[in-house]
Amino acid sequence: MTKKRYITLAKNSANIQINELKKIKKVFNTSFIKAVDLVLNCKGKVIFAGIGKSGLIARKISATFSSVGIPSFFCDPAQALHGDMGQIEKKDILIIFSYSGNTSELNNMLKFANRYRIKIIGVASKVDSVLLKASDIRIVLPKVKEADKTGMVPTSSTSITLLFGDCLATTVMNQRKFSKEKFKVFHPGGNIGKSLLLAKDIMVSGKKMPTINYKKNFRQALKIINSKKLGIVVITRKNFIHGLLTDGDLRRELKNFSHDKNLNKLMTKKPFVVSENLPASKALGIMNEKKITSLLVVPDKDINKINKTLKGIIHIHFLLQNGI
Repeated sequence: MTKKRYITLAKNSANIQINELKKIKKVFNTSFIKAVDLVLNCKGKVIFAGIGKSGLIARKISATFSSVGIPSFFCDPAQALHGDMGQIEKKDILIIFSYSGNTSELNNMLKFANRYRIKIIGVASKVDSVLLKASDIRIVLPKVKEADKTGMVPTSSTSITLLFGDCLATTVMNQRKFSKEKFKVFHPGGNIGKSLLLAKDIMVSGKKMPTINYKKNFRQALKIINSKKLGIVVITRKNFIHGLLTDGDLRRELKNFSHDKNLNKLMTKKPFVVSENLPASKALGIMNEKKITSLLVVPDKDINKINKTLKGIIHIHFLLQNGI
């Protein structure tokens, strides 16, 4: 019975926060629009600050901004007294979080910013707080019911602050036309970055590709397949894909070996191809399904054409090396 109560308590806490978070819609007003415009027109860095739990939220939002290509860092107001404010320049903007808005540790940072006319976006729940009075743009968070038994532990208040920060970030991202391609640039590592890799990101191209003209013979094809070490050779005709020969195809013909044997009789016509913008993870799925170790990559514009230009080749080893 006691353990079932754990679930009941957790659900009650979740329900309180879910209901309280709906109040975030009150924030989307003229001040929010001004905040978005200020961030979009910022010529410097977007610097986040906050004390305690608000500081943790500020760090997270700063990390989100940085991850989407907006220069940003977190500045601890307490440490700023010891020289960190030297990192803040006139072209920067400050976004300061404090649910009460009356945190004394913020005072020196506010004085510094106002003295050097650095724009401040203040985020707090009290209109008459020190933070909002000192801010150029005032974001008034709705007062919310905390989700703990005492109603005093920062739970719903930190959640709604985080939600505001995420909404600000996603709105800015949308206006800057941030895409998966751009996200990949800032996340080359990690599971997210790997999941966004495309066929063109991991293929070999140019002189590294094993290709041969359709008029060439068995011996010449064998020489290329051995030198390029991809286990295949692509037969081309007028710069288009004409067919495909695998290492296995060639070796099976060794018993009937002839230096001048025509490649047209050996090759696989209309080999399987994929678009350059196919996610690498899907390429691996296709290889598994077709029981093949290589895929030919063609430009998007050619994928539905009869004649296709070879743009690159993916080998299963490339996928494994990239953690796909």
